[in-house]
Amino acid sequence: MTVDIKHSGSDISAAAAPIRSANQSLWRGALHRCPKCGIGSIYSSYLKVAESCPECGEELHHHRADDAPPYFTIFIVGHIVLAGVLALEQAYAPPAWVHATIWLPLTLILSLTMLPRIKGMLVGLQWAMKMHGFDEQADHSE
Repeated sequence: MTVDIKHSGSDISAAAAPIRSANQSLWRGALHRCPKCGIGSIYSSYLKVAESCPECGEELHHHRADDAPPYFTIFIVGHIVLAGVLALEQAYAPPAWVHATIWLPLTLILSLTMLPRIKGMLVGLQWAMKMHGFDEQADHSE
């Protein structure tokens, strides 16, 4: 399939890039899978993104997740825990040690569970949107 593009009176013919599904890439990232093939693991360790997919060879080192995964994790976990704290306090008004016993472990568990999923989703989204070097047709010589 080719696309003809008119730019300043000249014809440019280029191969059309395949469309990447953002929803599918987000789900694959959440499941710690390669956004391209959905089979290989996206991580080489807990939060270390692999250089490339072990199954399809897609390069994954281009990702630029930076501070976004912890930010989104804190945002989501904070809303869940705060809603629970307020609901428990309004319903039963337990002592502080009960709150600490419930909410500190829950906060830790939710954070450690959600962080790699959210990071995987962001890497998948960057791949789907062809951001930060994931566009194989772009000129990376600059």
